[in-house]
Amino acid sequence: MIQDIYPHIYHNEYTPHEPNPEDIVLHYKDNTVFVKKEEQNISFLKFSEVVSVYPKAKETFIYLFSIDKVSYYLIPELPEALFSNYHFENNRLFRTARPKDLAFAGITGWQLFTWYSEHKFCGKCGSPMKSDKKERMLHCPNCNTIEYPKICPAVITAVRNGNKLLLSKYAGREYVHYALIAGFTEIGETIEETVQREVMEEVGVKVKNLHYYKTQPWGMASDLLIGYYAELDGDGSITLDREELSTGLWMDRKDITLEDEDFSLTREMIVRFAKVGRDVLR
Repeated sequence: MIQDIYPHIYHNEYTPHEPNPEDIVLHYKDNTVFVKKEEQNISFLKFSEVVSVYPKAKETFIYLFSIDKVSYYLIPELPEALFSNYHFENNRLFRTARPKDLAFAGITGWQLFTWYSEHKFCGKCGSPMKSDKKERMLHCPNCNTIEYPKICPAVITAVRNGNKLLLSKYAGREYVHYALIAGFTEIGETIEETVQREVMEEVGVKVKNLHYYKTQPWGMASDLLIGYYAELDGDGSITLDREELSTGLWMDRKDITLEDEDFSLTREMIVRFAKVGRDVLR
C-alpha cells in the first residue's frame, strides 16, 4: 500500500531544524501539488533550488517529516513562475506515481498542508495561531486553544456471501472503480458498530463474524482506514442508499479481475478475496 516504502524509513517525529540544500520542498494549492512529472516518475524541488531564486523561503518553511536522512518542508507561498520545469498536478497522481517513497511523501505532506491551511486562525476567538517548537501543535496566544493534526477513523468493510463479495461504486465522484463499503466512525461508536451501521445504511444488509484485517493512513481525507472482513447475516437483498452509492452487487470471486495497484487498502482487500475466496476469514 502507499505507506509501504521499505527499505526507506519514514520518520514522523516532530524535530524541526534548518534545511540542508538537498532537503525537499513540498508546495500545494487546493487539491494540487507542485511537481515535476515524466510519465509516472515524479520529483520535487530541492531546498537549494528554491532559495537560489527565492531567499524568503528561509523565513517561511515548515518542517514536516523525514524519510531516511532527507527532510521534507512545506513552503506555503512560492513564486511558481520561477520554476519552469515544475507544474501543478492533481493529487490523484499519487495513486500511480513513482518512486513510491516520494508518492507517500507527497500525499502525507498534502494532509499536513491541509491542516495548516485550515487552522491559521483560532476557532474559538479568531486570533492568529502560532506553531509550537516542541511538538506538532498550533496554539492560540490569546485564549490558549490548542489544535493537533486531525485524524479521522473510518472503516473499509469487505462483506462476503460464500464465494461472492459485495462491491459498490460511489455516486457523484470522480473515482468510478469498484469499492467496498466505507464510512466514518461517529461520536460514541465502536469500530465494530461503525461496520454494522455503514453496511446497513448503504446497502441494507446485516453482517456478522467481523474479522479485523489491517489499517492504512489515508492522507487524501486525513483518515485512518480500518479494514474488516465480515459475513452476510441473513437476507442478501441489496437496498442502495442512492445518495452515497450508484451501484451495489454481489460478485463471484472468479469474476473479479482487478489487479493489486499497491496503493489502497480497498483494492488490496478485494484482490485478496479474489485469490483466497471463502477462506479469507480463516
